Amino acid sequence: MPVTLANPTPLGLVTFGLSTILLSACNAGLLEAGAPVLAQALFVGGLVQLIAGIMEFVKGNTFGCVVFSSFGGFWISVGFFDILPVLKWAPKGSDGLAGTFMLIWGVYVLLLLTGVIKGKDLLAFVVGTLALLLFILAIGFYSGSAAIIKVAGFEGIICGAAALYLGCAITLFETAGKKVLPF
Repeated sequence: MPVTLANPTPLGLVTFGLSTILLSACNAGLLEAGAPVLAQALFVGGLVQLIAGIMEFVKGNTFGCVVFSSFGGFWISVGFFDILPVLKWAPKGSDGLAGTFMLIWGVYVLLLLTGVIKGKDLLAFVVGTLALLLFILAIGFYSGSAAIIKVAGFEGIICGAAALYLGCAITLFETAGKKVLPF
C-alpha cells in the first residue's frame, strides 16, 4: 500500500507569510519589535520552514526544498542578528553589511523568479514582491534611511499577505477537493 505524503508547500508559504507580515509590520512602524518577533523568526519562519523544505525534499520537489530550506536558514539568521550581539558572540555589524545580506538574498530570489514567472501567477507575485522587498531593504540599510525601511515594511506586508493567502488557498483546495479561494 503506497504512502501518500501531505503537500508541504502550504506550510512553507503560510509560515513565510506569517513571519514576513510580523517583521514587516515592525519595519513599517505599526508594531514594536520584541521577543514575539524574534521567536516568530526563529521558530515559525526558521524551524517550521526548514521542516517544510525537508518535507519537499522527501516529496521530490527540488524547488520547494531549496526555497523553504534556504528561507528557514534566512529567518534563523535574521533572528540571530539580534541574539549574537547580546550574547557577545559577534558584533552587531554595520548597516552596510545588513544591506549586503539583503542584496544577495534579493539576487537569489530574483533568480528564483525566472523559474516561476510563467507558472502560477500568485506564486510569481509572491516571489516578485519578495525580491522587491529584499532590494528595498538593501537600499534602506545602505542609505541608513528609516523612511525607506518603512516603505519596505509596507511592501513586505503585501508580500507576506500574498504568501499567507496562497498557502491557505492551497490548503483549502486540497482539503475540499475544489477551489474554495481562487489562486
